[in-house]
Amino acid sequence: MSPIRYELGADRVVTLTFDAPEGSVNTMSGAWKNAFTENVARLEKEKDTFDGVILASAKKTFFAGAELKDVVKLKASDAQTMFHEIEAIKADFRKLEKLGKPVVAVLAGTALGGGFEIALAAHCRICVDDPKIQLGFPEVTLGLLPGAGGVTKLTRILGLQAAFPYLIEGKLMKPADAAKLGLLQGLAKDAANAITMAREWIKANPSPVQPWDAKDYRMPGGNPNSPAVSQMLAVAPAMLTEKTRGLYPAPEAILSAMVEGAYVDFDTAMRIESRYLAKIAVGQVAKNMITAFFFNLTAIKSGASRPKDVPKWKPAKVGILGAGMMGGGIAYATATRGIPCVLKDVSIEAAQKGRSYSETVLTKRKASLDPLKLITPTANNDDLAGCDLIIEAVFEKRDLKAQVTKESEPWLTAGGIFASNTSTLPITGLAKASAKPENFIGLHFFSPVDRMPLVEIIKGEKTSPETVARAYDYVLAISKTPIVVNDSRGFYTSRTFGTFVMEGCSMLSEGIPAAVVENAGRLAGMPVGPLEVIDQTSMSLSLHVMEQTKADMEAEGKKYVSAPGQDVVVRMVREFNRPGRAAGGGFYEYPKEGKKVLWPELAKIFAKKDVSYDFEELKERILYRQAIETARCLEEGVLTNVGDGNIGSIFGIGFPAWTGGALQYVNNIGSKKFVARADELAKKYGERFSPPKLLRDLAAKGGMLA
Repeated sequence: MSPIRYELGADRVVTLTFDAPEGSVNTMSGAWKNAFTENVARLEKEKDTFDGVILASAKKTFFAGAELKDVVKLKASDAQTMFHEIEAIKADFRKLEKLGKPVVAVLAGTALGGGFEIALAAHCRICVDDPKIQLGFPEVTLGLLPGAGGVTKLTRILGLQAAFPYLIEGKLMKPADAAKLGLLQGLAKDAANAITMAREWIKANPSPVQPWDAKDYRMPGGNPNSPAVSQMLAVAPAMLTEKTRGLYPAPEAILSAMVEGAYVDFDTAMRIESRYLAKIAVGQVAKNMITAFFFNLTAIKSGASRPKDVPKWKPAKVGILGAGMMGGGIAYATATRGIPCVLKDVSIEAAQKGRSYSETVLTKRKASLDPLKLITPTANNDDLAGCDLIIEAVFEKRDLKAQVTKESEPWLTAGGIFASNTSTLPITGLAKASAKPENFIGLHFFSPVDRMPLVEIIKGEKTSPETVARAYDYVLAISKTPIVVNDSRGFYTSRTFGTFVMEGCSMLSEGIPAAVVENAGRLAGMPVGPLEVIDQTSMSLSLHVMEQTKADMEAEGKKYVSAPGQDVVVRMVREFNRPGRAAGGGFYEYPKEGKKVLWPELAKIFAKKDVSYDFEELKERILYRQAIETARCLEEGVLTNVGDGNIGSIFGIGFPAWTGGALQYVNNIGSKKFVARADELAKKYGERFSPPKLLRDLAAKGGMLA
């Protein structure tokens, strides 16, 4: 069965309906490409029999774009073949544009990437005015560029400067936004209305011409030689490199294709665009990012780690204990998704202060304040009545968490679940305070909650599958990304995050200058350096976790071994009274006016004579240390699958997106090479770099983590 239906109506309008026979969305599969070529050839041959063409979809979405499972299989040697395949698709688009008949794309659903490029091949685009519909080019977030005409056409429609956010940043649009930009020629109330509008447009425009084919065409905003644009282009590459740190080929390729294409005619610009896509599509960064942000993320959102055979669930009312920044953030995330919540603290004033956090965020984002109506601040346990989910977000002290659990749990509805927002304390131990440990689970949010997308769901020894499924459903209901892990001290994210900051502290203790340590972290692709991030999260908190861990392990009869770098934290807190930003200063000084600067005394305290270092090796240490710890978590069963490890590392601890995640980083290097290099680092810096048996076994077979 063909993925495209050709129907000629009595009104002499041909409708090409995209309808992939197998699959819920339309993609540029081999079958679709062949069918599209055949249908365009038929339109050319039979153009005297019709007056116009409508491009439509039988799916909920218009078109999903390229077949990404084929892209990740590409090798460097496939670049030339890729180039010719792209050019063939564009040739069909060009034939459609020059058909001599009006072509209208009817968008009754989302059109992203290749889907929106198909729409741009039409002379007119009519879209249903539904804010849930997304339009645009997210390719850059997958390490690609919109190479089927997206770069060239959007630049020619909007102009070089105006197209930047939609191409280089991958900013998406709602239909109303796209219409204001001139990318749509009409907004319809529903699909049927859109078809009617398309037929009317065809009658009113018998001989349309694409903007770039018009004889009087001028690029909006000016060409690259115009003063305003040339001034912008003089600084754009440097600004882009500062943002990407030279680790992401796609944004640089998009900028090059935009500018180079603006100097030449349309068809030449299209070929330039094809060359850039062919080059980056066969590269490793694209494979890494597609693996993480398409395949891994899609699996998570489709419930890959959610227990099966448990009915879908959504809480009717959520209780949140502790109205600090974390509790206030959880209330914000819950209320903005339409779920009523009670925000409880020791006083009504403290609870109201927590509610004001949501008001501040909503005001800053110029959003409606209606969600505030769903947040009830209180100091009274009675207001928790009717909650089917209660989340405690109090300070990281076991006795305090036990106290609030016992006090509030009785107010849960029958079958309700209780969650602890903890970053390190084992859930099985915390569940001992619960009357129903099977209904007790960990929900580890990340700060600030309104911006951080990840929630780590932690299963205790007695946590039931139903409780895990309900926690998973709640996280999805508040538009967060869940990963499910088994109980362990520090779980996955905090444990691996700790290796990042401690490796930075270890480097400092070796006498490596603090500025070099920070730059190594940033230039490896981490959002900030290890010293800055531990300043932000508080060294006193880190010290508290170390001491709690030591006490717990000794109580269990186990030996506690300090990690390299811990002595630096102890000295900063105890000896120099510099526990971090919140306390006035840590590794950095935070003046009231001006930018933060590294504390000058660091050089005097930690510097060593004749210290030498390899900067590339410093970057390597930062990434290897986290990847090895992630592999250990997988081996120990803390992580249950590779995808959760990749997404958790990127979204939870800022592991560089260009790698595709901590475990994909191993695949990128190759298990055999990774293990060999890890052994070299272990000999040089210690056992913490020794790869686990899981990786050694994989290396022996030459396998990949999957």
